[in-house]
Amino acid sequence: MARTAEAPPKSFLDEVRDAVTPRATLLVLGVVALQLLFIASYVGALHHPKPKDVAFGVVAPGAAAEQTVTRLKRLPGTPLDPRTLTDEAAAREQIAHRDIDGALLVDPGGTTDTLLVASGGGKTLSNALIALTTELEKNQGRTVRTVDVVPADAQDANGLTPFYLVVGWCVGGYLCASALAISTGARPANTRRAVIRLASMALVSIVGGLGGAVIVGPVLGALPGSVAALWGLGALITFAVGAATLALQCVFGIVGIGVAVLLVVILGNPSAGGALPPPMLPPFWKAIGPALPPGAGTWATRSIAYFESNAITTPMLVLAAWAALGTAITLAAGSRNRQAPPQGFQGRGERRSL
Repeated sequence: MARTAEAPPKSFLDEVRDAVTPRATLLVLGVVALQLLFIASYVGALHHPKPKDVAFGVVAPGAAAEQTVTRLKRLPGTPLDPRTLTDEAAAREQIAHRDIDGALLVDPGGTTDTLLVASGGGKTLSNALIALTTELEKNQGRTVRTVDVVPADAQDANGLTPFYLVVGWCVGGYLCASALAISTGARPANTRRAVIRLASMALVSIVGGLGGAVIVGPVLGALPGSVAALWGLGALITFAVGAATLALQCVFGIVGIGVAVLLVVILGNPSAGGALPPPMLPPFWKAIGPALPPGAGTWATRSIAYFESNAITTPMLVLAAWAALGTAITLAAGSRNRQAPPQGFQGRGERRSL
């Protein structure tokens, strides 16, 4: 009986090629790129906070108002964007409507002026305004009294609860969509299955939105505001991120998960205005933040919690746009594959199913 020739032993290089496929290599390189982008984004956005063009009101009689505005405009680095207001009531109203972030009430007959701030919009920003104004007044031989007209809740110690809540909703959105891709293929096989994925996202969004609102509200007492309003917002944020992630998976396959992480986590979170409110972010992050779900969501959450839902229209439209666009792309991708592929068909390393 003839003996079967034994295959020669594999070299170390052959073992490496078997263990790390070209596709795996590309995915690993993508992960490394995301890792470095994460570091660059967070450190770049948050390492050197300073106010820039903060919307700021000045209330003073006669020529004192224009003189104060002129002096504030000439500050090095333009930390403030000052404008004159008629009286204290107007200043309070504009702060409540989130048109300005603070105001200085000048008393020319005395040596003490009043600073109005809103720590509910971000304690880091209100503290920066207090420090800046105190130093300016000291240089003029004056003192300043601070009044927090929209204070953050006592249980919201650093004013970060809105941001953490939104991060949780965003995580739920892209993880749910990613789970659908990992378990059953990134690209839906047909319209029906695309609808099932979107319906699953809608259900997760409703449950997650309610859970988040109840936890930060009645359970922990960490955030004031309407539970119903926060529930609706949370559902919209979760669905917007989830639908966008599904759409990215339809376009890029499994790589779409990485693109979602890039948009939501790497670009979205540091620019959201959570740790640093928008006026304290560098120009790039300040510009992109309102257009991304974490930024729009954080602004809307603070508005609901502390500002009687003022200035909420634009961020809600942004979130609705993400949800609508993600839904449309996901359905369009499903409609391109009306006939499900044969059982067990593999394409680009993915199962072509739900």
